[in-house]
Amino acid sequence: MLERETVRPVRWYRPLLLAAVAVCAACGLVYELVLLTLSASLAGGGITQTSLIVAGFVAALGVGALLVKPLLGHAAATFVAVEILLGVVGGLSAVTLYVTFSFYGASGAVLVLGTAVIGVLVGAEVPLLMTLLQRDADGVDAEGSGRLLADLNAADYAGALLGGLAWPFLLLPLAGQVRGAALTGLVNLVAAAVVASVLLRHQLTPRARRTATGALLAAATLLGVLLWQAEDIEVGARQRLYDDPVVAAERSQYQDVVVTQRGDDVRLYLDGDLQFSSVDEHRYTESLVHPVLARDPRRVLVLGGGDGLAAREVLRAPSVEEVVQVELDPAVLELARTRLAGLNAHALDDPRVQVVVEDAFSWLREAPGEPFDAVVVDMPDPDTPALGRLYSTEFYGLVGSVLAPDALVTVQAGSPYSTPTAYWRTVSTVDSAGLTGTPFHVDVPSFGDWGFVLAQAGDVAPELALSDRLPPTRFLDAAVLEAAGVFPADRAPQRLEPSTLDRPRIVEDMRQGYQG
Repeated sequence: MLERETVRPVRWYRPLLLAAVAVCAACGLVYELVLLTLSASLAGGGITQTSLIVAGFVAALGVGALLVKPLLGHAAATFVAVEILLGVVGGLSAVTLYVTFSFYGASGAVLVLGTAVIGVLVGAEVPLLMTLLQRDADGVDAEGSGRLLADLNAADYAGALLGGLAWPFLLLPLAGQVRGAALTGLVNLVAAAVVASVLLRHQLTPRARRTATGALLAAATLLGVLLWQAEDIEVGARQRLYDDPVVAAERSQYQDVVVTQRGDDVRLYLDGDLQFSSVDEHRYTESLVHPVLARDPRRVLVLGGGDGLAAREVLRAPSVEEVVQVELDPAVLELARTRLAGLNAHALDDPRVQVVVEDAFSWLREAPGEPFDAVVVDMPDPDTPALGRLYSTEFYGLVGSVLAPDALVTVQAGSPYSTPTAYWRTVSTVDSAGLTGTPFHVDVPSFGDWGFVLAQAGDVAPELALSDRLPPTRFLDAAVLEAAGVFPADRAPQRLEPSTLDRPRIVEDMRQGYQG
């Protein structure tokens, strides 16, 4: 696109252009946050992946600044073109990554490409905007250039703050990832349209204005169609990730929550990881809960387990008078009270159950004074840093601080067969927190060989036993539990360094993948 000879801008040229800078900066940061969010939800985005995305994005900013240097003589037309491209690429980033992941099971290449392209386009903005701002300041000296740069940086950083707040508190919770990215793209296009039609109209030829108008309309139409069809696209892509029909799905503030059902088999997935199958969940739940009830507790704490299945088994014990259920995600609790209520026997609505919606780590730090006679720790697998902190020495130390004398704790610990290092890391971490654990494992067909830890305070490991008042069970009995404490030679016990907040070793253990 060619540019006309510059016409003296109107007096509000600079304030409006700086406002456009802020809007564009907000959009640019949102695009980076979209990439980081998708990295976490699709691939478990740990510290390494997050660092690579941030570093790659920053490096791409520098590349973009260099690549745009030959085009600074046509700053107005180039800026409009960059903003149109940025709106389209950023607006389509979430749906492209999501669909790629659902079809091919991985989206690393698209993530890298998206990071590079968006970074290059965002990096081109500042040199272009600096050029446009200087055209409003004839005979700018060194001090004047410094003032221009200060104004530009202030607007840029203010916009970045706006984008950083808008994504987690507005766009993501209200619109979701796909629609949130598309809406941001539309905002980017609106900013480009205002700049092209109001601020730079005298610097663009009629042909350039017509080209920009057509491109803006085409881009806005594309993102508008995406907004209109986003739900259908997400449903179709999501269904490809699961073998059974998806009957409920929600992207909560914390995770992707999906329920599938085929016949009598109801399954819950969190961020794509299976939490239970109704066909055999009784094996898992009875093994997790009933050993910790061996001493007939009165007051029981359940950490995690928002599906209500652990609470269901706890409430079957005749000695139990009070259950405190601590769960972070209200979306999971809502499912437990509605679609999953038949499976958990409406456990969370039982008058003996007090439901606390809070992070378990934070809640334990300020836990009430009355101790618990038993604690059930039923957390998702620690495949992200956020979950890894719930498998740390510090976390189990807090669990120990709320135990009554002679109390027991059970911890779901993953598979000693498929992820043996992570399993024995959990056992070692429990032991490092002033507790002594007894490892055991059972067969859960949906999961395979699955392990737990029964622990108590002190130096003596608790015996694997069941209460004499044990209600009827479908799977677990004394003989099965006794056998569960035996480990074969090819999966022999290991003593490992504990996982801590400072060194979340267990997250890396999980990233090594499943072993055959």
